[in-house]
Amino acid sequence: MLTHSFDVVRRLLIACALAGGAPLAAGAADHPDEPSTVVSDVHLFVVGEDGSVTEDDATVLRANTPAGIDEIAQRYVWFDRSVAKVDIVDAYAIDRDGVRHTVSPDQIREIQEPRSAGAPTFQDAKLKAVIFPGVGVGSSVYLRFHKSQSTPVVAGQFNYFVEPGRRPVESQTLIFDLPAGKTLYSDARGYVALPPVTENGRTRYEFRYSRLSFDRIENGAIAYANYGDRLMVSTFPDYASFAASYREPAADTSVNDPAIVNLARALTLNDPDNRAKAQTLYDWVRRNIRYVAFFIGQSPAIPHRAAEVLANRYGDCKDHVALYGALLAAAGIRSEPALISLGSVYSLPAVPGYGSGAINHVITWLPDLGLYADSTASSIEFGYLPLTDMDRPTLLVDSGTLSRTPATQPLSRTARLQIDVARDGGAAFSYRVEDAGWSAEMERTGLRGATAQRRGQIAADRLRYTNLRGTASLTTSELDANAGPLATTLRGTLDNVVWPTGTTALPALTSLSGGIATQVRSALSERVRTQPYVCVGGEFDEIAQIALPKGVRVVDLPDNAEVRSASFDFRSRYVLDPGTNVVQMTRRLRADFGKQVCTPADFDAEVAALKKMERDTQAQIIVKAAER
Repeated sequence: MLTHSFDVVRRLLIACALAGGAPLAAGAADHPDEPSTVVSDVHLFVVGEDGSVTEDDATVLRANTPAGIDEIAQRYVWFDRSVAKVDIVDAYAIDRDGVRHTVSPDQIREIQEPRSAGAPTFQDAKLKAVIFPGVGVGSSVYLRFHKSQSTPVVAGQFNYFVEPGRRPVESQTLIFDLPAGKTLYSDARGYVALPPVTENGRTRYEFRYSRLSFDRIENGAIAYANYGDRLMVSTFPDYASFAASYREPAADTSVNDPAIVNLARALTLNDPDNRAKAQTLYDWVRRNIRYVAFFIGQSPAIPHRAAEVLANRYGDCKDHVALYGALLAAAGIRSEPALISLGSVYSLPAVPGYGSGAINHVITWLPDLGLYADSTASSIEFGYLPLTDMDRPTLLVDSGTLSRTPATQPLSRTARLQIDVARDGGAAFSYRVEDAGWSAEMERTGLRGATAQRRGQIAADRLRYTNLRGTASLTTSELDANAGPLATTLRGTLDNVVWPTGTTALPALTSLSGGIATQVRSALSERVRTQPYVCVGGEFDEIAQIALPKGVRVVDLPDNAEVRSASFDFRSRYVLDPGTNVVQMTRRLRADFGKQVCTPADFDAEVAALKKMERDTQAQIIVKAAER
């Protein structure tokens, strides 16, 4: 029945193998600036009625530069050993002189997938590593493997997401062979679909791709999959049916397990309302259930039973949602899973499926509270989300409808800096920062687990990143809290703030690293933008005082500044009190984008304002010591 498709791929694989011969070495100059090139890449997926799949891949890569050797000399094939098997059919390298170097059996290793280490129920995640011998500049490596997956991610269904690896691709072909009764839906950008061919009760869908150059990913840009080439294929006709495929297998009879019910009641006994109860349970889960980072789509999309997760004290995102949902239910609070794309992908393909640029994570939606919660983010306070969950579509599993996480969330930072300069030019300083909003618990979590030595390093780094020399010690407000603002204080000494003789240009600092100057510098890390990028707002309030010794006079102060635009409200003020010889500097910034993804047009509209703010944050105070 599958003879026709296998004949097609056999011819493609043979062509790929022939392409891996000596003539390729001469082609290294075709893309001399790129470390490596995908010469040929052919994938055949044969899908069964039950959603099981076999995959035959044949790939030829070429090293164009010394850096390209590292890119191609070792290849990895991911698989879940509990449901899949990988066989290396053929593997060899051909050097620039045409000499073939065959991969020996001891150069094919099976290694543990790093993210699953230490969690017994995830130990089946493996990598098949193929180490190629004799690889140098101009060499080509050829790898052909067969992968069979007996248990589908979703029973009776198939989906696949792919995006280019951002190296030149001379030729890539993806073939999906399905029973004729299974329609394959696609959302392709850059991938060219050939007309489907139905024969012998099977339908073959073929997509071809070629691209020889990619633009550099700009600093802060969102993932290429948002706007660049990518392909999503799926047998799901719509997101409602996709939600149902998660909802039905996730039904859990253990939600009423006495251990879960008793824990939920004990934890929330003194909580006055449902929001407080939801927060208590969230804090318990994020602090007590170890997160094993195992993305949906690389393992069957069915969570473990909530009682099992509670007993094991670890789980992936699906398991976190299952246990947190069971605890909430025991406390009388409604919740439902929300499927989402985690990371720097802010959109979903038109057709549903799992994948790195599609659905790859699940969080919790609490409809009665109007809140999302991600208990895998152990450093995020209840009521907030990590930035990697913000401003993107969600698929609510119970209703089967698309919704969206909040576009913005509160962030504020208040800084107070006091520098007292001594006669010898050194100084004592005190610096207090209060973080509030989504970043506060992140800071608190980082400091909570820091040793005394690590805290000392953090203090030293905050001076170093501000281009200051000196010593500092760090203290904090209460670190056992689960919510609310966090105050950190640095105290110490600074070297050579003012030269005892001559003229000194003092930086007009209102904060150490992480303040307004850092925000502005980060926003201008690209002077021209052509790609959508992440833009995060917040409110910053900074006041600094520099007390100068007698005998040192202020020659020049920066001009006050005021910058207003659609997204920014910035003000600075500089005042000298001649009686005390104290300079006071104030900066305030409010950044409000109303979203988390800005466009190149947004940047163009704001770049002039950003440059004015940058000029102010780089201002200097000129002082001169009296002659002795």
